[in-house]
Amino acid sequence: MAVIFSIILSIVCGFAGYVLGSVPFGFLIVKLTKGVDIRTIGSGRTGGTNAYRAAGFWAGLATALLDIGKGALAVTLVRYFFGEQTQGWAEALTGVGVILGHNYSCFLGFKGGAGGATAVGTGMALWWAAGTPALLLGCVMIFGVGYASVATLVAGLSVAVVFTLAAIFGWENFGWSYAVYGWAAFILCAIALRPNIERLRNGTEKKVNILKRPQGQGGA
Repeated sequence: MAVIFSIILSIVCGFAGYVLGSVPFGFLIVKLTKGVDIRTIGSGRTGGTNAYRAAGFWAGLATALLDIGKGALAVTLVRYFFGEQTQGWAEALTGVGVILGHNYSCFLGFKGGAGGATAVGTGMALWWAAGTPALLLGCVMIFGVGYASVATLVAGLSVAVVFTLAAIFGWENFGWSYAVYGWAAFILCAIALRPNIERLRNGTEKKVNILKRPQGQGGA
């Protein structure tokens, strides 16, 4: 019975994470500040890069921080209330649910972002040593290299690799639940960024320039 309860609780937490992740901060911020639908601009996604493209630096920054925050909040709440009862699976499924909600929001006809910022937020809440490198690498990629899509993929891959190493070497006694989360998060980000990956292969992906609002369809 305890195992069945743990499984059901983890699934419920994953669904709750999906609902929270579906809150489209980028859409709301751009709509309130510019009166336009972010889905009609740039990549059409609701993440920080496209909010920056649609409404400027502060809108993009606010969107990114809120997307990070909703991932961290969801995992933190589940861990606080149910963590000891599910051996990490409730937090892991919550993290996956938040990213699913962000990428396929039930409030926007199952449209959304690419999940990079939200993956960083959930990763940081699960274990700072996994989320922090992802955040730093993502920032280096977007400000140094200029490709938001690459920043998202590198950040997601970083989280997956760190949690996999933690599972293999027994760091922090996480087991494999967080590693499953990490690879699921990376795969969801990669699926959302398929058009960007194709443009990277073709050499047509557009860079993000923080000094000049970018134009076109590139970015996350």
